[in-house]
Amino acid sequence: MLQQPSPKVMLYILKFLPMFDRVLVERLAAETMSKGGIMLPEKSQGKVLQATVVAVGPGSVNKSGDVQPVCVKVGEKVLLPEYGGTKVLLDDKDYFLFRDADILGKYVD
Repeated sequence: MLQQPSPKVMLYILKFLPMFDRVLVERLAAETMSKGGIMLPEKSQGKVLQATVVAVGPGSVNKSGDVQPVCVKVGEKVLLPEYGGTKVLLDDKDYFLFRDADILGKYVD
C-alpha cells in the first residue's frame, strides 16, 4: 500500500516539480536505537540509503523524440546509491534529487 505525502508536503511539491527524468525523494530517518534498546551515536548510525519518492518528472526524451517515462511512482520506497543526488531544501526539510537511472531499486510491499 502506497503512503501519500502529507498535505503540507504536497503544497511544496506543487511549487517544485522535477524536470525530465529526475526524482525527488525524502530519505528515511536513521535508526537512533539498536534492536536491544541501546542509543546509537551519530557516527555509528551510518548513512540511510532508503527513501520515499515524493515527486517525479515526466521522463526523458530519447533520440526518436519519444518520452521515456520514469520507472518509479510517488509514494514508493526506493534504494539509493551511497553517494550522489542533489540536496533540495523545501520548508526547512531536506529532499534529494536523483536521476531515474541512479536509483538502484524499489521495495515491493
